[in-house]
Amino acid sequence: MKLHTLKPNEGSTKNKKRIGRGQGSGRGGTSTRGHKGAQSRSGYSRKFGFEGGQMPLQRRVPKFGFKNPNRIEYKAINLDVIQQLADSSKEKTITLELLVANGLVGKRDLVKILGGGAITAKVEVSAHAFSATASESITKSGGKVVIVG
Repeated sequence: MKLHTLKPNEGSTKNKKRIGRGQGSGRGGTSTRGHKGAQSRSGYSRKFGFEGGQMPLQRRVPKFGFKNPNRIEYKAINLDVIQQLADSSKEKTITLELLVANGLVGKRDLVKILGGGAITAKVEVSAHAFSATASESITKSGGKVVIVG
């Protein structure tokens, strides 16, 4: 086998349609564009979502809802996760660094502790926000709630 003898398998490649190369090619004249109209002109590009003049879908469907630009997005962590972390790490203070180190949150996430599950460990929990039931459960179990930042 020599490099100059290599060629693709039979039928694996097709020749490109050569459009607009004279009447004899069979694709001259209108060059497969039909007669007249915007799509036959040079430089034509259809707008995204254009449906040939019909009212486009994005204008037929009504607008609704509201995105609050001032919304603060918290990463939620339940009390049962805090309990598991306290049991496995034997730590008395659950800090944001400990949560990041265990892969529960990202280092830039804002953390909110929620009241899902139960907590029995006497731990000091640091987070950006707490739900009312979570802070109540932590203080009942003898722990402490610390709001960061």
